[in-house]
Amino acid sequence: MDEQVPVLEFLGVRAGYGSIDVLHGVDFAIAPGQVYALLGPNGAGKTTTLGVASGQITPSAGSVMIMGTEINHVRPDALARAGVCLVPEGRGIFPNLTVNDNLRMFTFDGTSFSDIKERAFSQFPRLAERRSQLAGTLSGGEQQMLSMSRALATNPALLMLDELSMGLAPLIVAELYERVAELADSGLSILIVEQFAQSVLGVADTAAIMLHGSIQRVGDPAVIAEELTAAYLGAGFDE
Repeated sequence: MDEQVPVLEFLGVRAGYGSIDVLHGVDFAIAPGQVYALLGPNGAGKTTTLGVASGQITPSAGSVMIMGTEINHVRPDALARAGVCLVPEGRGIFPNLTVNDNLRMFTFDGTSFSDIKERAFSQFPRLAERRSQLAGTLSGGEQQMLSMSRALATNPALLMLDELSMGLAPLIVAELYERVAELADSGLSILIVEQFAQSVLGVADTAAIMLHGSIQRVGDPAVIAEELTAAYLGAGFDE
């Protein structure tokens, strides 16, 4: 890959909650069109990393860069308008609104509702069948499809997925990751946070293991997956 300005870059980032840092000097970069999987057990700092990248948490040290511009103090809504989209753990939909009305919420940037619906229903035909159904009554997989559709409504430059597979049946997870692969093929840069490696191996270009608020290993997803077992078992890594 030619030298390109990373879509997202962390440079020595420390961040956390109050006076307690959870991230301890995190460094990584996502190139244009790259799928980057950030893996590790609960408490490793993965969701905090997403909070920093989406503007919800301000770093206490270091720099967060989007396309070469520091965004340490940029508000989440401004980042969203700039093309940084997060699909949070727990899906982040409006359960008391219909599928159509959930999608309508993302016309704020001037994108037409018809364009948003066309994009969502072409990617997830099942949502077209459920368009008038309350989102809270959808299956877990359908809710995740809706959450992804809402994030993609504004044609983002960077899509971040937090525990996409959580609580879902393997067949549904496989279907969702097929869509992720298609998005990656279209050139979208994607940061995926997952506890379990197998579900992301087929789509990730690069994988990293995060432990105790720092990135321990970066490399080929298949190799990283083998090392991840040691991380879950608490064995750590040989220096």
